Amino acid sequence: MELCLPYGRRGLKAVLPDSRVTAVLCSRLDEQRPSGDAEACVRKAMGAPIGSPRLEELSRGKKRVVLIASDHTRPVPSRAIVPPMLEAIRRGSPDAEITILIATGCHRGTSRAELEEKFGKDIVEKERIVIHDCTDEPNMAVLGTLPSGGVLRVNRIAAQADLLVSEGFIEPHFFAGFSGGRKSVLPGICARETVLANHCAAFLSHPLARAGCLDGNPLHRDMLWAARAAKLAFIVNVVLNTRHEVIGAFAGDCDAAHRAGAAFLEGLCRVPPCQADIVLTTNGGHPLDQNIYQAVKCMSTAALVCRDGGVIITAAACQDGHGGEAFVQTFSGGRSPADILREIEAVPPEKTQPDQWQSQVFARVLARHTVIFISEAEDALVRALHMIPAHSAEEALRLAERIVPGGSIAVIPDGVSTIVGAQKEG
Repeated sequence: MELCLPYGRRGLKAVLPDSRVTAVLCSRLDEQRPSGDAEACVRKAMGAPIGSPRLEELSRGKKRVVLIASDHTRPVPSRAIVPPMLEAIRRGSPDAEITILIATGCHRGTSRAELEEKFGKDIVEKERIVIHDCTDEPNMAVLGTLPSGGVLRVNRIAAQADLLVSEGFIEPHFFAGFSGGRKSVLPGICARETVLANHCAAFLSHPLARAGCLDGNPLHRDMLWAARAAKLAFIVNVVLNTRHEVIGAFAGDCDAAHRAGAAFLEGLCRVPPCQADIVLTTNGGHPLDQNIYQAVKCMSTAALVCRDGGVIITAAACQDGHGGEAFVQTFSGGRSPADILREIEAVPPEKTQPDQWQSQVFARVLARHTVIFISEAEDALVRALHMIPAHSAEEALRLAERIVPGGSIAVIPDGVSTIVGAQKEG
């Protein structure tokens, strides 16, 4: 069996022994092809918003309008989404002062080159763009207390807007259920302390904090509350196939439109459960596999399929290296992943540390499985993170063979866009 898997910008070839491959778990995203160009799909959705008036109507009489946009770590086709949104806002309020606020969450700031790749030079040169900084405490406004007890601190530019809207895309999310919608606000434009409170160890350990689950998910509850408190009035979210083509667009109320998109996506992404000794997966290629931190997402999917003591082979280009210094430091010092996991799970919400959530999921994977990591990251870094480095699928399979000789193999070509489980829950 020969497969070409998503990896960076160029893909990864994997040749597997037919007799040992028990399952290839693919979403049905690629069965959906675009019915037209991306912008036409977006305009159609905006013309029939879900649970909301049209954006033109919402913008009437509004002077300060803030459009929250995703950052460089997300494959959102902003060139197709943002222009129709700007047009609609200006049709309703020709003199509106519009700010595009980049929702970095706790990520690094987006560079000028990344902004131009995302929006095109015309928008970058003509529009006011502000990059959110979660550590800029003076520029945060307190909007109340989250259901979980954390303080909701939001970027002041958004808090003072007459109209707050957002763009984004919906994909399965390994602990928030689905990305998109309300996540533009929390974690997108919140203070670090608010993100930390929401991403606490107790929430990450909750049985409903998993891909494909919104109802009963404590992270989602906080996120939606935050979006309502910030008065997020309108969203435009898209669903992409693995070619990053727009196969669906959903516009309107931040909850109703998001749920409609999530339901559409779940029907394409959920696959039946199975078990294997070796699971080969990827983080969906560029831009989702820019660093090791992000690659934890596909590992969490693979862990649902890999038997205890088995091997997860993860392919992620990681041209940006690790993706978080605190994330790396957590795994230094010679402690075992099981010990690290126990320590994190004992941390109270008010003591949550940066990147603790990713470390918690990563430690949970490492405590049960060996991870062989195919990447362009330095071997020493990969080993420091308790993984075995490899530089091709062939090499990774040879290494896996030493750990589970003759083991069965399952492939999850895109671990980010796949929800494992026979029944819809939550």
